[in-house]
Amino acid sequence: MSLLRRHLTLSLVCAVSLWSAAVPAQPVLAWPTRAVHIAVPAPAGSSLDFIARLLADKLKDRWGQSVVVDNKPGAGGLLGTDVAAKAAPDGHTMALSFNGPIAFAPHLYEKLPYNPGKDLLPVVMTTSQPNVLAVNANLPVKTLPEFIAWAKAKNGGVNYASLGNGSSAHLTMALFLSEIGAKATHVPFNGSPPAAMAVAQGETDATFIVAPALMAHVRSGKIRLLAVSSTQHPESLKDLPTMASAGLKNVESLAWNGLFAPAGTPEAVVQKINADVNAVLAEPAARAALDAQGLTPVGGSAADFRKLVAADSQRWGEVIRRLGIKLD
Repeated sequence: MSLLRRHLTLSLVCAVSLWSAAVPAQPVLAWPTRAVHIAVPAPAGSSLDFIARLLADKLKDRWGQSVVVDNKPGAGGLLGTDVAAKAAPDGHTMALSFNGPIAFAPHLYEKLPYNPGKDLLPVVMTTSQPNVLAVNANLPVKTLPEFIAWAKAKNGGVNYASLGNGSSAHLTMALFLSEIGAKATHVPFNGSPPAAMAVAQGETDATFIVAPALMAHVRSGKIRLLAVSSTQHPESLKDLPTMASAGLKNVESLAWNGLFAPAGTPEAVVQKINADVNAVLAEPAARAALDAQGLTPVGGSAADFRKLVAADSQRWGEVIRRLGIKLD
């Protein structure tokens, strides 16, 4: 029996050795091997800039490499987004882009410098937040119904700021005006900080942008917030009424953003970035910092993000065609 036992043991050892030799060890993902760059198609002080710098500070420790934020504002977000579309597909250059250059632009422009569906991979959604209807504090309105009545009575004598042509701010206001039957002049700016400043200084009457760029002017008494464009909004904006509360349920607008990598980026790299960003967004300190800025952390899988991008593009494509908005 002892000889048989030794024979079986030896056979088992040999079998395991042969199996180990036949099945190679899973390779360790060698990424990143150098600094990672996040192109931000918005200026410093914008909500995108805030999100990117928060992520960069957290991810550098997880990745063991510097994470550099490159602000590339201009052309309604097209310039910064194009950086990622044209980058090498190795995960070392991404864009923290938003719905304007990704979901809206194909319906607004005859020609784009990139094809969002072919040149970019949605990696992970970072935050989603409602646009906030904000007005200069000197306007004779304090509520959403008062603003609607005032805007209609002005008969086209209203102007509004946005963070650029084709942005969520632009399209949300255009949809809002269509729903209430009013007209206004669109004044595009290069990002949310200058758009908010234009309202605070009385250069424009109103805007429909996300909260971070507005809050300093709200605290100084120069801007008044009237309503949010979504039924779901962060704790910091919980006291604001929704568009639906005024009977404007069609004016539902979320300004989402997320990381996009160049098409062809290895799936293993995409999944690692997705997992690490999700881990950062789950940290209580990160969530509290985002909520304080009126930003709601989202996260989720890359597949979920792709579905959201496709659905948003379809919905707003129909709105854009109905409103007849086209950009050069």
